[in-house]
Formats: sequence, C-alpha cells, structure tokens
Amino acid sequence: MTSPDDVLAFWFAEGPATFRKAWFTKDDAFDSSIRDGFAGLVAPARDGALDGWARTAEGALALLLVLDQFPRNLHRGSAEAFASDAHARAIARDVVLARGLDRGLHPVQRVFLYLPFEHGEDLPDQDLSVALFEGLRDTPAMAAPDGAIDYAWRHRVVIRRFGRFPHRNAALGRASTPAEQAWLAAGGGF
Repeated sequence: MTSPDDVLAFWFAEGPATFRKAWFTKDDAFDSSIRDGFAGLVAPARDGALDGWARTAEGALALLLVLDQFPRNLHRGSAEAFASDAHARAIARDVVLARGLDRGLHPVQRVFLYLPFEHGEDLPDQDLSVALFEGLRDTPAMAAPDGAIDYAWRHRVVIRRFGRFPHRNAALGRASTPAEQAWLAAGGGF
C-alpha cells in the first residue's frame, strides 16, 4: 500500500527545500509518473478514506498533495481537476489553523499546505492564502518576483475581480462573462 512517505519521497525527490519546475508547469512525463504511482489514491482521499494521514504534519502534507496537486496533474482541463478542492481546504484549515502543524515543516513544504486556500474561489480563502504566504516572506525564494507570495496575491486579484477563476469555466461548464472572456483572450494568466 502507498504511504505518505511514498508521496513525499516522490514529490520532494530533490529535497524539501527545492522547488521543482515540474510542479507548476505542464510536464507530461511528470504527470505520467503521478498517474503510474499515485492515481489510485485520489478518489479514496477525496472520499475521506485517507484522512488519518493528517494526524502528523508530514502525513497531512502528503494528503494535501494527493487532494490538491495530483488531481490538477491527472485531470488537466476537466472538472475532475477541482473535485477534491473543498476537502483539501477542510483538511488544510484543520492542519494549519486548528493545529498549527505547518510550523514544523520547511517553507517550501508549507506552500502545499497553503495552496488549497489559493485555489479557493472565495475571497476569505484568498485573504487567508495571502496572509499565510506573507508569513513566508523571510524565505528569499518565496518573496522573489514570481515567487509564491507574488502568485498568492495574483490569485486574490482574480477572485476579487471576478469572484471565480475564469480559466476554470469551460471545464466546469460555466458560461464566461464578457469581462472574463476579454481577460482570457488577453492571456488570463497569473
């Protein structure tokens, strides 16, 4: 059976302090590695079968990778990419806000405990995301232009403007407003 340690060894193969380009870019080989090793974890995690992993900081980190990151890699462009988001935020809320387990992890690892809030389409989640990421400002890679803090603010701007992420509209069967269409036509990036 796949364990939290297996997930972490894969995701942080270059060490817990190293950002990997494959995390945030479309990389077919990386996506294939996730599919081959971990695709079978996503549905059980979404259904709560792996919630016990969240007893420890490392287990919670692995669970949030399975809930928040793996679906985005495995189901690009479909509603399934976002199907675990609410559960991921609930786990993250407990782990970070109620128990403070994030404080025992390296800042790069903490990013993945905070991303469920950045991925939320509610302004309070975005406000929380920005506050959490701002707490990493002492880590140069986080505070650099195009770093994690910058991206948290960019996501918040989109939610503040539209109340949702327009680039998800097609996958979720939502009609785009004219303002969203214009934003998407202009590149719609973060």
